[in-house]
Amino acid sequence: MEKLKKASESLTIMTNIVLPNETNSLRNLFGGELLAKMDRCAAIAAARHCARRVVTASVNHVSFNHPIPEGGIVVLEAKVSRAFSTSMEIYVDVWLDDPIANKKIHTNEGIYTFVAVDEYNKPVPIPQMEPETDLEKERYAAAFRRRELSLILSGRMKPKDSVELKKLFQD
Repeated sequence: MEKLKKASESLTIMTNIVLPNETNSLRNLFGGELLAKMDRCAAIAAARHCARRVVTASVNHVSFNHPIPEGGIVVLEAKVSRAFSTSMEIYVDVWLDDPIANKKIHTNEGIYTFVAVDEYNKPVPIPQMEPETDLEKERYAAAFRRRELSLILSGRMKPKDSVELKKLFQD
């Protein structure tokens, strides 16, 4: 059995400045531009975790909580939150960095699922991961619930077969 990998081994940080051609009529970063940046950052984190080619399987959640203005410095931080047999969940945090005021604002977050593939684009097994920090442990536990919900919604799991989701609704 392969050794467990730490979430920190997949940490990927990307820093960009928001250019005029990336903004909407309000001069804020287009949501689609941010999604593309998040997808790229998450893909690198996934590849670092499994040392394989990876493909985006789904975008499970994205929140746009705070606009990112033209000229703003955007910092994306991605790392694996949980690994399954051939897929992994990647959590991406987005920050607006203001070096002049010396502050960072958490603006957005996203949760992506990636699958590791071989040269024929067939899914391949990946290393499991071990959370270290409290936040990583929280995201690790929640990833299993999100996976069950996704499987139920896609029809690949019956609600009665759920393990973790049932726990949430039992007295």
